[in-house]
Amino acid sequence: MTTKNTFCAAPVRVLREHFAKASPRYLVTNTGNANAGTGADGKRRAVDICAALASKAGVDSNAILPFSTGVIGEPLNSDAVIAGLDNALANLGADNWLAAANGIRTTDTIPKLASQKIDVAGISYHVTGMSKGSGMIRPNMATMLGYVATDANIAADLLREMLSAINEQSFNRITVDGDTSTNDCCVLIATGAASSDIIDSPEHPHYQAIFSALTEVFVRLAQLIVRDGEGATKFMTVNVTDGKTTQECCDVAYAVAHSPLVKTAFFASDANWGRILAAVGYAGIEDLDTEQVDVYLDEVMICQNGGVAPSYTEAAGKTVMSRPEITIHIDLARGDASDTVYTCDLSYDYVKINADYRS
Repeated sequence: MTTKNTFCAAPVRVLREHFAKASPRYLVTNTGNANAGTGADGKRRAVDICAALASKAGVDSNAILPFSTGVIGEPLNSDAVIAGLDNALANLGADNWLAAANGIRTTDTIPKLASQKIDVAGISYHVTGMSKGSGMIRPNMATMLGYVATDANIAADLLREMLSAINEQSFNRITVDGDTSTNDCCVLIATGAASSDIIDSPEHPHYQAIFSALTEVFVRLAQLIVRDGEGATKFMTVNVTDGKTTQECCDVAYAVAHSPLVKTAFFASDANWGRILAAVGYAGIEDLDTEQVDVYLDEVMICQNGGVAPSYTEAAGKTVMSRPEITIHIDLARGDASDTVYTCDLSYDYVKINADYRS
């Protein structure tokens, strides 16, 4: 899956073309340069990298998927990338996930990895993935990259359906700063090494266990991006319940998660909960009865029936706002739907990191 940013990067355009023509065999990623905003020349350079790797690996160039991450608007030195391909091929290894995760970092402070093993009817399945991202994070998949692989034998059409569904619970439910990158991409690969039995429908007896394992890995990778958000000091879960539809719950959650005023209040451990109510109010929910809305910070009810909760104290609010991980629970009291978004606070360091990004 790739970004919905119309100004998508050159490698994203090439990736889409290649994926439509062949099954992927190799993924090649460069860091430090997004190869976005580079016009036709940028696309040519992405194609050249794929062609060079295809020649060295002995595969069709359409089987190569390119990825880039870094500064937008600067020409990519494709010759330097091509010069490193021999060394990259020589160091391929099943145990090199950590090295790869470190290799794709930009402003990330940590490598982001997750793995899960499950046993189903005597067969061991493995799911392993890595992601990168710290800023410009508000993925809108139809600068975040996610690579996940499993040895389950999953039919291609079903694999795409699984990726789409899982993405909506993971990478499409995180935000650091509200910016959708030109380079967002997420890949799910099934090698089939664990079993010759093809999982081709949700009715397959192994499907649900594998779907759950994949979801867990995707969610952990997505949360790692938020936890490592540029300058972040706090991890926040925005949980909206009892809405009429999942979409309205999502809209409310993102309104709160994107609000600079909410995010800076959490950075300051300032229980200015009115900012949360304001965000709920501008989320665009029609006919919302605000006098039915309740809001909690962890176990502390701060708002009851649209006003300050009788049990609430400023001291209790300050205590919960000082925690490194906080759940904002918003009960809309108008249905049975729910949704969850993960975000972080907004600190001085976020401004410093991005002000100094190219210097």
